[in-house]
Amino acid sequence: MSTPPLILLLSGSLRAASTNEAVLRTAQALAPSVGLRAVRYEGLADLPHFSPDDDTDPLPAPVTALRAVIEQAAGLLICTPEYAGTLPGSFKNLLDWTVGGTEITDKPAAWVNAAAPGRGQGAEATLRTVLGYTGAHVVLPACLRLPVDRGTLAADGLITDPEARRRLGEALGLLSASAEQVAVPDRA
Repeated sequence: MSTPPLILLLSGSLRAASTNEAVLRTAQALAPSVGLRAVRYEGLADLPHFSPDDDTDPLPAPVTALRAVIEQAAGLLICTPEYAGTLPGSFKNLLDWTVGGTEITDKPAAWVNAAAPGRGQGAEATLRTVLGYTGAHVVLPACLRLPVDRGTLAADGLITDPEARRRLGEALGLLSASAEQVAVPDRA
């Protein structure tokens, strides 16, 4: 039996109790039901500030770890807040560290916008632009707007709303279908 594809879950929020984290925790819980393995990247706060001068071998250890986990993944699911009309600086920094590598090239990627209706479009636009520079394959049908009401979160931080869970599972399924087309050796 083959190992299910690995999806890397990337949060753009440093807040432990953010709705973005709730989306990704829920995606991680739902992943096996659509034939995926999912892991959340938790090194966002450890990344050094990006400088082209430092984007050479040997890379800083947190950057090496980031690029390695991206390389192992068959696809990426991103959930990030929007700050001042764009991505949070810490998450843009993460993406900046990926531009000089080839780990994201042709990798299926999608995002979930957990913001209230009418918000988050700036973050989406910036993601589309930066992921284009990295060469990611954005799976637009898997990208969704899924406003999260804190009242729908269980004590474990998972989304309880059945419709939100259905939509998130559907997005994971679409990402899975794209990830299955990517040949990534199992290095986990």
